[in-house]
Amino acid sequence: YGELLASSSAAGGLKMCVHGLVYDMTVHAARAAALGAGAVVRQTTAGKLTQADLDEQRAIRPNLILLAGGTDGGERETALYNAELLAAEGTGTPVLYAGNAQNQSAIGAIFERANVPCYITENVYPKLDALNIEPVRKQIHAAFERHIILAPGMEHIRDMVTGAILPTPGAVMEAAMLLYDEIGDLLVLDIGGATTDVHSVTSGSDEIAQLLTTPEPFNKRTVEGDLGLFINAHHLVEQIGTEKLQNELGLDIACAMRSYQPIPQTPEQFRLTQRLCLEAGLIAISRHAGRLRHYYTPQGRATAAEGKDLSQVKTIVGTGGALTRLPERENILRRLADCNTGGAMLYPKPGVMRLAFDEGYVMASLGVLAKSNPAAARKLLIQYLRFA
Repeated sequence: YGELLASSSAAGGLKMCVHGLVYDMTVHAARAAALGAGAVVRQTTAGKLTQADLDEQRAIRPNLILLAGGTDGGERETALYNAELLAAEGTGTPVLYAGNAQNQSAIGAIFERANVPCYITENVYPKLDALNIEPVRKQIHAAFERHIILAPGMEHIRDMVTGAILPTPGAVMEAAMLLYDEIGDLLVLDIGGATTDVHSVTSGSDEIAQLLTTPEPFNKRTVEGDLGLFINAHHLVEQIGTEKLQNELGLDIACAMRSYQPIPQTPEQFRLTQRLCLEAGLIAISRHAGRLRHYYTPQGRATAAEGKDLSQVKTIVGTGGALTRLPERENILRRLADCNTGGAMLYPKPGVMRLAFDEGYVMASLGVLAKSNPAAARKLLIQYLRFA
């Protein structure tokens, strides 16, 4: 071959710990950047690190630590304090600094003295109510390429791969952003065996933007580690309720679960898997979408918006094994598109969204291709996208 590109979830993906200053500000921004890049965020902290925080991080053994804190020209002390503690840990875990620009030289010097790899990028939260996600995402992708060759059995991967290596969820996000240029505001749903990922690319409405209490990224990913169709199937059964599920499907659920397969083989297994797929999608969307919150002030009732505004999304795209291969995938995705029956979520009304499927299951692959040949990736994405 002339060129080989790759996406991978090998070694459990890129495990990250995120440390910032204030939960609703720098931590929120840094975590959104890490998730959007396809990382697995195992720990988030706000303010000065404690010994308990450091003990937890040591047990996690992250592949990368994201350190943020302070707007540009704002608070400096917390990030410097946390940098000293992290440098003293002696684990050698690489650190990506994306905080107050005034701290860049000092932070770099702290980790250089400790012989800890440190990468400096632009502030992820440079000023109040402003997110700067893209530079951090790019640095995380670069870190993943460096990390993947250290995973067991992957030491020769760089000998084979000539181009980019991205975390698979990060590659799906790259493809989603390409699709946005072609079809407008969209939601991509990937219901997998271990997790359910939701990717949205939308600015939302101007009306809701005026009500938001914290800024949201234009391209956002959430990952639900408790909603996998195989690894967490028992959890999904518990979410629905065994008795309710038995009445719905006419199955002995205990018996069905004893023979449950990662890929269904019998009509009974297909019925159960498809119902669990619907449940995973409903929960994941409800966690990803924002909501309006009403509260009372001395002047009377006021309204605020919290979370991602999906009200302008026109297309929901199904990718991943379940939503590209299950016989009832179209019915499942339609129900997920129309799930805002009560109007509680910042999500389109029933009947508004059109359905599309990643028919060739190629979004992740084409997301990697987009890094070097976006025109070809865009052409193939449209070719493989099937509208229902």
